[in-house]
Amino acid sequence: MNLKKRLENVRAAGPLVHNITNYVTVNDCANILLACGGSPIMADDMNEAADITAICGGLNINIGTLNERTIPSMYAAGRKAKELGHPVLLDPVGAGASAYRTETALGLLDEVKPDVIRGNISEIKTLAEGSGTTKGVDADAADAVTADTLDAAAALARNFAERTGAVVVITGATDIISDGARTVCITNGCPMMSTITGSGCMLSSMTTAYLTANQDDLFEAAAAAVCAMGLCGEKAESRMSELDGNSTFRNYLIDAVYNLTPEELEKGAKYELR
Repeated sequence: MNLKKRLENVRAAGPLVHNITNYVTVNDCANILLACGGSPIMADDMNEAADITAICGGLNINIGTLNERTIPSMYAAGRKAKELGHPVLLDPVGAGASAYRTETALGLLDEVKPDVIRGNISEIKTLAEGSGTTKGVDADAADAVTADTLDAAAALARNFAERTGAVVVITGATDIISDGARTVCITNGCPMMSTITGSGCMLSSMTTAYLTANQDDLFEAAAAAVCAMGLCGEKAESRMSELDGNSTFRNYLIDAVYNLTPEELEKGAKYELR
């Protein structure tokens, strides 16, 4: 994979990304897009969702703070993006935690047909199997990807990708990405990433920028984004002192994304094609 090229394309294109995302992490999502070389728009009102999507290059739909006002906006924006051939990423935050979330995620999956689906293992299992459980918006411990379960998780991603036609991105201690034909396991990252709210949401926004700037190969674009975020987590953690905590880590993470070079990404990415 040419990860260096994927980051170079993001910086050259400066992709404009429409985010219908949750209000817990919306500021961090905007900042991570600016840091990676993209540009954010956050618009979730039905009266403008489709129009905003039309002027952007990609669409990120995140159901983290789901409510009945924004669901129609997600559908409208999704339909417009597909009409225009813009890449769409679906982040089914908390799918499995409630029937409302699960039904909404499955509905978007069926009607919008996102190009990329990014979630933790429990969220992806819920969508793939139609039901499941999560620990709030986090993966259920029973679903954790370990050395013993890695093959099964990779098969889940591969089969779900084949069925949906989407690139499936399962994130966790080991990240798994598949388009049905190609599967990659990524081991970049650090434990501190789980101590801040929004690392997954930020990754979805950043991944959409990579997709928008690299539409010739969405699988490789997604892999580059996931490697970049994990590598930047490692770089951020290496800066931590005994006086620093998770708030400082979040700032260091955004700084690392801003300062990441294509050469550093190519050299520091840790992945295995399966």
